[in-house]
Amino acid sequence: MSFNAKPMVDKKEAVVLEFIKNNPEVSSKEIFEGISLPFSYASLKRLLLSLKLKNLLSRKGRGKATKYVISPAYALLCPIDMETYYKKEIDQRVIKENFNFQLINETLRNIDLFTETDLKKLNLLHKKYENNIAQLSETARKKELERLAIDLSWKSSQIEGNTYSLLETERLLKEKETASGKTKEEAVMLINHKEAIDFIIDNPDYLLPLSVSKIEDIHRLLIKDLGLEKNIRKRRVGVSGTNYKPLDNDFQIYESLSMMCELVNCKENVFEKALLSLVLISYIQPFVDGNKRTARIVSNAILISHTHCPVSFRTVDSIDYKKAMLLFYEQNNISNMKEIFINQFEFAVNTYF
Repeated sequence: MSFNAKPMVDKKEAVVLEFIKNNPEVSSKEIFEGISLPFSYASLKRLLLSLKLKNLLSRKGRGKATKYVISPAYALLCPIDMETYYKKEIDQRVIKENFNFQLINETLRNIDLFTETDLKKLNLLHKKYENNIAQLSETARKKELERLAIDLSWKSSQIEGNTYSLLETERLLKEKETASGKTKEEAVMLINHKEAIDFIIDNPDYLLPLSVSKIEDIHRLLIKDLGLEKNIRKRRVGVSGTNYKPLDNDFQIYESLSMMCELVNCKENVFEKALLSLVLISYIQPFVDGNKRTARIVSNAILISHTHCPVSFRTVDSIDYKKAMLLFYEQNNISNMKEIFINQFEFAVNTYF
């Protein structure tokens, strides 16, 4: 995925959003008179409806008394231009430096992360996946799961700096052949990924419902024989490339992870459950190391447990993934991670099974 892809809002929509942001509780007539855009009042009304469907605007009142305000989802969902954002160096960026408890406690509980358009696309892809699966023999299905598991093991490890190629990863996982010039730790990381994925495939309901102890179990599989600390961390950690400061109190870390589990469990939409797990485990940073790896496996476990297509992340650029994740840390903005998730779900449905 490229962050120069089709934006969530166009230039006209951006102008309208900026005007409403600076003039809260404004009518459509006031918007039309207050902005200088070359389109009709009817076009503006269609644009406002479009922004509401994207969860970026809320309406108050009815009929002629209708007023428009920026929605609570705006900061979370409104796209941020990545290229412009990262032109500023780490110490120049104005960020949410400390952990945002309200994000999990309130904001994410009351917001739909996916627009109607998003859900229509995802649900059509899910139906395609169901149709494809129904036509496969059990042997063919297992073969495709194996292929996806190898791709996911490779890409998830590559995002964390592993230098094995996809071909070398396949040889390692199928033939137990290590690559020359690579470290033992790199091979172990890949093997652990495969074992963790195999575990959730063999035990699809293991994370139902999601709990702290079960997340710890997945993390334990991923860090086996790597000399890393298990369970909730009891010391401070930093995150490369950002001044965001994760929690440093083990009680608060446990509490936040518990609240995240409760949030994920109470959500009805499977795609929201998977996306929230993907970003929030990484955001909380509950472990000394292996947080994003754990997040990707848990997210896939949720998809599998609800008979949805798992995601390999094979075609995502590692730097794009890291930048999108850092943006969530620094601004609590999920738009680019959501775009990655949708694109990778589409890739998985069209590539495997």
